[in-house]
Amino acid sequence: MAMAYELGYDECLTLLSSRRTGRVAVGAPDGPHIVPVNYTVHEGTIYIRTTPYSVLGTYGRNTQVAFEVDQVDDEERVGWSVVARGRCNAVLDPSEIRRINLHAGPQPWAAGHRTLLLALQWRELTGRRLAHDPAELAARP
Repeated sequence: MAMAYELGYDECLTLLSSRRTGRVAVGAPDGPHIVPVNYTVHEGTIYIRTTPYSVLGTYGRNTQVAFEVDQVDDEERVGWSVVARGRCNAVLDPSEIRRINLHAGPQPWAAGHRTLLLALQWRELTGRRLAHDPAELAARP
């Protein structure tokens, strides 16, 4: 049986930085949306590229969003999840866009032009890990 453990800030940041795909939760007039995205983490900010007129581009800029990344092993029934919550803003300054692209520009996997760069500066970063109890692991063959 696996146990749930709260993750500390540093472990959340390490796990968040280790992945390249996650999901953004954003509110829209027709209700909440969960949008899968590619992202990078640089200097305490999550950067995402999207199209300006997508759900995320329309309703996810200059507002509060939640971002989630995880890794799950269905067979072992273990994994982890990290959630970042904060304000997501459009990056509009050309010199700032160049700086981000030079150091940490997110690389979308899907075809098409994703010209809008969003920056999520979290105010809250939390996580949980579902792992086997150390005593249980020692008893396994």
